[in-house]
Amino acid sequence: MTTNNFRENLSRTQERIARAAESSGRRADGITLIGVSKTHPASDIRSAFEAGVLHFGENRVQEWEGKRSEILDLPACWHLIGHLQSNKAARAARMFHSIDSVDDIALGQRLDRARAESSSGEKLRVLIEVHIAGEESKSGVEISDLPALAEHIMQLSQLHLAGLMCIPPYVENVQEVRPYFRKLRELRDALQKQLRCDLPVLSMGMSHDFEAAIEEGATEVRVGTALFGVRQTA
Repeated sequence: MTTNNFRENLSRTQERIARAAESSGRRADGITLIGVSKTHPASDIRSAFEAGVLHFGENRVQEWEGKRSEILDLPACWHLIGHLQSNKAARAARMFHSIDSVDDIALGQRLDRARAESSSGEKLRVLIEVHIAGEESKSGVEISDLPALAEHIMQLSQLHLAGLMCIPPYVENVQEVRPYFRKLRELRDALQKQLRCDLPVLSMGMSHDFEAAIEEGATEVRVGTALFGVRQTA
């Protein structure tokens, strides 16, 4: 895809974000668009960046390692949004600005140690992924275990817990997925009160349903198809 293609797709996506924000009494500039670049080549990421996309989400450490060297010059923010195995935590901590899918204490500890050993000098931003719908195919911490995990991560000196993330079921009728977005917001609100902390980020909503997510409080939406087109085979 060309930069012009991305500009057109980005413009349409930004218009959708603006309408959803307006309908819920929010400002569009308070919502971060993460372009889901998994399975797409580095050349597409460069074109998307030139069109105005500043945040990108990758699913796999190994895939990102394969194309990262071609676009290291881009001052973009790189998010890991896929499930992260503990044995790849050290590599991920070095290569990403944010790990948006932390789901257990052991992973948090490994990320913390890896960040301490790096020369970045900055805390690693993390989000906790919540197993919001109980689907076996999805990752995330169980709702009952969320408070304990959040409290533990907040005690790790090299991590900055910014909020929560979820991947609800895919359904054609987006109104059926709205309760999951609302649930994540309610969990975040309860955590803030319980732990007396600020968790401003709610990462939820994708190409087909991010309007509903924004109306329920999303501050970050992860958009792949609407920006990059149909994904390549992984």
